[in-house]
Amino acid sequence: MAFLSDTLSRVKPSPTIAVTTKAAELKAAGKDVIGLGAGEPDFDTPANIKDAAKAAIDAGKTKYTAVDGIPELKKAICAKFKRDNGLDYTPAQVTIGTGGKQVLYNALMATLNAGDEVVIPAPYWVSYPDMVLLAGGEPVIAEATADTAYKLTPDALEAAITPKTKWLIFNSPSNPTGAGYTWDELKALTDVLLRHPHVWVMSDDMYEHLVYDDFTFCTPAEVEPKLYDRTLTVNGVSKAYAMTGWRIGYAAGPVELIKAMGKIQSQSTSNPCSVSQWAAVEALNGPQDYIAENNKVFQRRRDMVVDMLNAAEGIDCPVPEGAFYVYPSIAGCIGKTSEGGAHIVDDEAFATALLEETGVAVVFGAAFGTSPCFRVSYATSDEALREACTRIQSFCAGLK
Repeated sequence: MAFLSDTLSRVKPSPTIAVTTKAAELKAAGKDVIGLGAGEPDFDTPANIKDAAKAAIDAGKTKYTAVDGIPELKKAICAKFKRDNGLDYTPAQVTIGTGGKQVLYNALMATLNAGDEVVIPAPYWVSYPDMVLLAGGEPVIAEATADTAYKLTPDALEAAITPKTKWLIFNSPSNPTGAGYTWDELKALTDVLLRHPHVWVMSDDMYEHLVYDDFTFCTPAEVEPKLYDRTLTVNGVSKAYAMTGWRIGYAAGPVELIKAMGKIQSQSTSNPCSVSQWAAVEALNGPQDYIAENNKVFQRRRDMVVDMLNAAEGIDCPVPEGAFYVYPSIAGCIGKTSEGGAHIVDDEAFATALLEETGVAVVFGAAFGTSPCFRVSYATSDEALREACTRIQSFCAGLK
């Protein structure tokens, strides 16, 4: 009898976490490493949010809470959905988890049976397919290419749907590409979903507030109200409020689904951190002006990184609408050899050689389901980004 579960063989460790860990290990060993793999803002959590957490501690709000969140935070989430998205939810339709990842996982665990299919547009966040597999489902990858700015087309969505399809996982702006869907682009997708009433929508809106230029965010249940009763709208405070370590994610959807997700959480982690929940209340209810200020910094960094990467030989870097990632193609580098003797047979070989020869850590595109590409997180200092991009330019110039 095998000791480890057979289910474990269906999944692999997160490549993004692996890259971040490897970079940290090399840095601890004294290597000059610039890590561009972590998906978290380098800004500090705003003072008003930290003060709310301190006040909660001083007030003794350090005990267990309701399994899926305190009433005050659920009320704040309902207000956020109404204010930002025009969506009406009651507290009974809201669940709060230990980060957005747990919320997504709870939903999949609560709904998937063996053989159920989940459509996942590629490039995708690395955890989507593995969470589907852990929950007993089957990921069905619908590829979006550079020709469509890495956005899923209605035809590709239609082709991926079968009678076994239970969910579409939708992410805009996207991790890893930063691609954001306009209202019309999303409406074209929701029109397809209206023809398939058995398919539910899991909308991962984690990067909602991180958008640039004149892009306007929208979410599926907002664009097509007829999908409201089969949409789970997922969000959190990690990215926009620089609260990654606080671990608060949330979602709203049909009451039956929310109850089922609560049942999963009651037998796994139970409630999210009480102090973090009170901090999140302040994040959602308090001043929002620093989001726009932070976005100015992110946009400046995005523009610098895009310009510098497009100046590198063999790299083509699109301009993303949101998030804090760029996803350049390295098609022009494949088949070459680095100055250190590494054969660039694919994007994993490129990322490995780049780290070993220049100390720049990026995540290779195959981890996100689309090659040959790599992901850069520009949620770090201008100085580090400029130096990293300079090293990437030199590395590419040395490829023969």
